[in-house]
Amino acid sequence: MKRPHASHPRRGDDRLEASHRDDRTPMLTVHDVARMLCCSARTVYRLTDSGRVPRPVKLGSLVRWPRETIEDWIAQGCPRAQTMEVV
Repeated sequence: MKRPHASHPRRGDDRLEASHRDDRTPMLTVHDVARMLCCSARTVYRLTDSGRVPRPVKLGSLVRWPRETIEDWIAQGCPRAQTMEVV
């Protein structure tokens, strides 16, 4: 027997809510970035800490990446974020 609540996203769970969000949301969660890079959220944090991914923006206790920054970074071939050309 299925549990009825298992099919509904839990409040505050970005991984589940991300699939219900508009694909053009201007700010990305770590799970959104991980999905774009085909890696885990932990890998995104490691890459960010090592300067290989653009730094996120902190909004209070939230950590978000501007969609345009990540899309531009990917379009440039994912250069080290510290050497990424700012346009």
